[in-house]
Amino acid sequence: MSELHYLDAATALGMFRSRELSPVELLEAIIARSDAVNAGINAFTETLFEEAMPAARDAASRYARDGDLPPLLGLPVATKEKHGIRGRTLSQGLVARQHERATENHPVVERILQSGGIIHARTTTPEFSCATVTHGPLWGVTRNPWNRQYSPGGSSGGAGAALAAGLTTLATASDIAGSTRLPASFTGNVGFKAPYGRIPGLAPLSADHYRGDGPMARTVADAALLANVMAGRHPGDHASLAYAPALAPSSGTGAGMRIALCIRLGNYPVAADVETNTRRVAAALRDAGAMVEEIELPWTSQNISRMMFTHFGYLLGPAMEDETAGSEGWLAPYTRRFMSDARQAAEQNRFLDGVRSETLLQAQLADAMAGFDALICPASAVAALEADGMYLDGIDANGERLEHYWQGHMTAPFNIANRCPVLAVPSGMADCGIPTGVQIVGHPFDDATVFRLGAAVEAVLPWAGGHPEDFSAPSSMSPY
Repeated sequence: MSELHYLDAATALGMFRSRELSPVELLEAIIARSDAVNAGINAFTETLFEEAMPAARDAASRYARDGDLPPLLGLPVATKEKHGIRGRTLSQGLVARQHERATENHPVVERILQSGGIIHARTTTPEFSCATVTHGPLWGVTRNPWNRQYSPGGSSGGAGAALAAGLTTLATASDIAGSTRLPASFTGNVGFKAPYGRIPGLAPLSADHYRGDGPMARTVADAALLANVMAGRHPGDHASLAYAPALAPSSGTGAGMRIALCIRLGNYPVAADVETNTRRVAAALRDAGAMVEEIELPWTSQNISRMMFTHFGYLLGPAMEDETAGSEGWLAPYTRRFMSDARQAAEQNRFLDGVRSETLLQAQLADAMAGFDALICPASAVAALEADGMYLDGIDANGERLEHYWQGHMTAPFNIANRCPVLAVPSGMADCGIPTGVQIVGHPFDDATVFRLGAAVEAVLPWAGGHPEDFSAPSSMSPY
């Protein structure tokens, strides 16, 4: 009980029901942990502790008297700042918008509150959630609790850092090119990119089929718990799906499953320690009775990046330009670079050309996965990103110089193949002292299989990394 702040959600719920633990005690432990370590991590944009404590007391009283209880009752949940809370700031990390307020609850916030979750804090992002690191002029640098020299990833970096440091039990995230899976992988957590439409979003970018909101947690069962709450049709998102299969915890080992292993997704220059950890996952599943076969895909990181920015050039890029018009001087360099790359891609490639490329990629993935239950690959080719890195001139990856740092990450193909569910789970530790992760990619809308296989990975390769405890000073300074 000395580390209540690291208690998983499923265990906490069981202890609430048996009266072994009160939601008040859990929240108090998490607040104490936040007071002790968050200053060195910077995972939160704001804390809502004063509002959360009465909610925890109310939850405790309901466990004492009620029989029919909502699924998240009493659990602390940290929400990404872009998931607006009515009356609270909704800046998207932009200095020029720091005083703007949300006029309504985001659908995932609405569902968390309806399900008894207690929102006690809001988590940091890069500006407009457009980077794979988490820093900006408004909130400063968010650091990886495992090694503060490095980033927890982005854009849901605050969520990953908070979970890794014991500052929350559950967290919300979003993903348009890897913004859930990369932070989950860099921080030793579990993150779910749902198929497009499974979890409702907020207009107008809810119409972007690359994007999706979702859960991040420390275990596969906890991610399933939050995904079940988030999923289903919402009147504010016409693309949201009515049918949401209930994701249940699984105790299997993957025996009998047919799994495709793809280390490089074509030509991604995967770091040696990332590859080693990915192969350890595959070997553990094979030893437990799964059939694992290595395959290749005819992709290049350059073409994936081109497809991604062509898409962004027709939707996200113009939306960012509209939102930042007149305040360009306040923006982080990576935000200006993102908008420039998107604008240039739209000028060079027709929307139809982008759609043709996307459908070809989807067909290639379908062919490669035929006869398999799921595909496993790394989440990132690079093992780590500097916490304050800009990467405007590209990135070094396994001895290669990539012209754009997005080419170092292996998540975007599955936003292009946007109906595929993808679960990121830990695979081990990198040589630099932060976690690595693998992606489990399912067939379109087959959410259950990726959670079944994710639970199998937990079972056959239990996380041995413990929890980060070294919060010594970082070796680099803030760029702002």
